[in-house]
Amino acid sequence: MTASPKVGLFITCLADLFRPSVGFAAVKLMRDAGCTVEVPRAQTCCGQPAYNSGDRKDTRAIAEQVIAAFEDFDYVVAPSGSCTGMISKHYPELFEEGSQWRLRAEALSAKTHELVSFLVDVLKIDHVEAQFDGTVTYHDSCSGLRELGIKQQPRQLLGSVKGLTLQEMEEAEICCGFGGTFCVKYSDISNEMVSHKTECIGAANADTLLAGDLGCLLNMAGKLKRQGSNVQVRHVAEVLAGMTDLPPIGEEH
Repeated sequence: MTASPKVGLFITCLADLFRPSVGFAAVKLMRDAGCTVEVPRAQTCCGQPAYNSGDRKDTRAIAEQVIAAFEDFDYVVAPSGSCTGMISKHYPELFEEGSQWRLRAEALSAKTHELVSFLVDVLKIDHVEAQFDGTVTYHDSCSGLRELGIKQQPRQLLGSVKGLTLQEMEEAEICCGFGGTFCVKYSDISNEMVSHKTECIGAANADTLLAGDLGCLLNMAGKLKRQGSNVQVRHVAEVLAGMTDLPPIGEEH
């Protein structure tokens, strides 16, 4: 690793459109860790919606755009387990083995990381300089947990935040029901799943819900708001970066 690794931030569609503060928090965390961070303007969606819908042709076209935009960086980092999983686990299989695009996809895959995992596992960061007064509970997103093995990394960094108390919820590893296109195709099932998740969140008696995937957070925040809950919802990067001046997710307006 170079003294100042050059990192390309994959901002993600949801952060770009709904919660830009997540991107700013990611940049701050990586710059504080000594990285040079850039946000390529040519980046697009990672292609996961098309991929999950079986549209391999358009997914390949999207992947080619992303590969070209990011291949000159030392690392590619996303504040999202699902987008990271798409790039690092599924891009190579889109292309014929031995082809140039397959080789380029594999090279990108090898250097693509989820934000908190990058800080802990690659940069070996074990604490952050931040403060958050309150009790939080943490939801493990499916892609981050099952595809990327992200479990203890966010909890390790949260343990260094001054004033923060982590209260684990029951079934923290159970899906919230979002699942990208799943919540559209199977809305009734999705609603039952997120209803069960909010029961677990409420039982944890925490002030704030955290997670590393904005899709999960938007889904749970919407349900909690409709239920009249007072639990605030934030992306973990915002808390780790000490950037919690903005209203919680779902309360921006």
